[in-house]
Amino acid sequence: MTDRKRAFDPVVDAHTRLLILGSLPGDASLKAGQYYGHPQNAFWRLIGGVIGRDLAALPYDERLAALKAAGVGLWDVIASAERPGSLDAAIRQPEAADLRGLVAGLPELRAVAFNGGTAAKLGRALLANASEQVVLIDLPSSSPAHARRHEVKAAAWAALGPYVG
Repeated sequence: MTDRKRAFDPVVDAHTRLLILGSLPGDASLKAGQYYGHPQNAFWRLIGGVIGRDLAALPYDERLAALKAAGVGLWDVIASAERPGSLDAAIRQPEAADLRGLVAGLPELRAVAFNGGTAAKLGRALLANASEQVVLIDLPSSSPAHARRHEVKAAAWAALGPYVG
């Protein structure tokens, strides 16, 4: 039996306008205790491009502070699951995160973005009819397992621009 892997706590505050949801942290992230901790994951470069800061160059706690200052929050759609390795395709017995509860507690929230197909599929189902005020945006995964050129991913992630500040 595979041990259950658990998501990190949400990184949000009362000023969060954009919430970016992944699926479940991979092994490198879990080992580092950091969102998007795999050195080849493009997340910090992609969201840094959106908010206009070189987040990859900052220590982790400063990255999170910069996201919060820009109104950006992080979490995952899966609270826990069994998964050997880090690929979403290997996720078994997922327990959903309380996305509705989190979204209801974010008064400034304007958009929820899904980092990859698994996050979008599960997150859209969890947030169905949750709020007509919140725009849902599907993004290409920042994972190195999702093979697209950085420029293609960055162009898609640029859609987040209107929701940050």
